Amino acid sequence: MRNSVLGRSLARTVAVLTAALALAVTAAPLTGTAQAHEAVTGSLSFSGEPGEYISGGQSHTYTPETTEMFDLSGPVSQSAVGATVVTPEGERWYLSMQAPYGQKLTEGVTYSNASSWPDAQPEDPQLQFSVTDRYCESGTGSFTIDHIAYGPYGYIREVDATFERYCSGSTLPVRGELHARMPEPPAELAIGMDLATTGTVDTRTGEITVGGTVTCNKPSRITLTASAYQTQKHGTAKGSYEDLVVVCEPGAPVPWTVSFPSNIDPTATFEPGAAVLQGVGRADDRDYPVTVDTGYPSTDITLVKS
Repeated sequence: MRNSVLGRSLARTVAVLTAALALAVTAAPLTGTAQAHEAVTGSLSFSGEPGEYISGGQSHTYTPETTEMFDLSGPVSQSAVGATVVTPEGERWYLSMQAPYGQKLTEGVTYSNASSWPDAQPEDPQLQFSVTDRYCESGTGSFTIDHIAYGPYGYIREVDATFERYCSGSTLPVRGELHARMPEPPAELAIGMDLATTGTVDTRTGEITVGGTVTCNKPSRITLTASAYQTQKHGTAKGSYEDLVVVCEPGAPVPWTVSFPSNIDPTATFEPGAAVLQGVGRADDRDYPVTVDTGYPSTDITLVKS
């Protein structure tokens, strides 16, 4: 039975911090790894022979319905799968299965002679299985990927796998199975930018105020850069504003404005009249390890005296 939302949130926070530490000391970092997502259905079951260190010689089966967390994640390269399970008692179980360097996890393949980082060589598959206060940095084992299906950027939609692992120097294995079905993959982030075709100029300082709107299909923080130039008879006014952060929510365009003088190799100051406005926005996708942009829109604008 699940605890309160507050309890789950606390457990998740603690587990994420613990996972980061455990990953640092027990497994090679997986670059470009998508945000972990919780399984809809599935199970992590395992059994250790008497005296086996990680399992304590016990058998357990955990499901999304009986745990505080049952999360899966994987890198964009589709080379690995990681499962994090947190029990109501606060135990955090971590399973990682990774193909040799440069290879994808392949359905129907048994990966033998799996070892652990930092002992693993690039040509070795890697296997780690640990709990909050018990892990072995070195060990051997094998795992089989019976079934695996992906969504965008390495998002793991389905997985069925079995594993067997021995801590270094031990002849006692822990054997287990991982089964998981995930929610539909989140939408990939898409953002857009429109530029207003009019702006204002302070004729005393030459500072212009320009703007536009941004759009998004899911919540995001968009970092904007706007620049403008104005060709004049005796020179060119050029200016820009960088790193404006706009909090975007889907549903309606979000307005933005910035003000700046001619600050790029200024040979002239902005004046009322025709100019060109350019912009770009970038945002990190909160669900996938990718940064998207708006493209580089440009438009003719008219600057009027403020």
